[in-house]
Formats: sequence, C-alpha cells, structure tokens
Amino acid sequence: MGERLETLMRLVVGIISGVILYVWAYLIGVFIFINFIWTLISGKRIREIAELCEVWNTQKYMLVRYIQFLTNERPFPFNRLSKSISKFRK
Repeated sequence: MGERLETLMRLVVGIISGVILYVWAYLIGVFIFINFIWTLISGKRIREIAELCEVWNTQKYMLVRYIQFLTNERPFPFNRLSKSISKFRK
C-alpha cells in the first residue's frame, strides 16, 4: 500500500508545485526580458537575475525528476529550495 499512497502523493505534489512553478515562470519571463534589454544597453548581464532564473530552472528540474519517479525527494514547496545546479558564468 506504501507505493500506491506515494503515487497518489506525487499527483498532489505535482499539481501544487506545478501551479507554483507555472506562476513563477511568468515572473522569470519578465526577468529574462529585463536582463536582455539591460545587456543590450550596458553590455553586461545582471548576475542576480541570471542566478534567480537558475533557481527556477533547478526547481523545475527537481519537479520533473520527482514526477518521473527518478527520486523520492519532493520539490518546493514540500521541501527546501534546492541549490542551483549550474553556476553563473561571465
């Protein structure tokens, strides 16, 4: 019965985390646009915005791994925000 309950929890966790990441994606889109315009004008990226976008990428990756049964580690908001997978490069 444990695997069945965990499978049902993946559905609940997937819906809740998915909605949060979906809404967060719109904010990331705005940040990408701001970083794009800023880089065109100044010639430099805004490091903090790039790192925030990477946090979103990491959380999305963690959700997909959980939904695909690759891991039992639950994604945000059921667990702490994971550190970024990639590092910012100049």
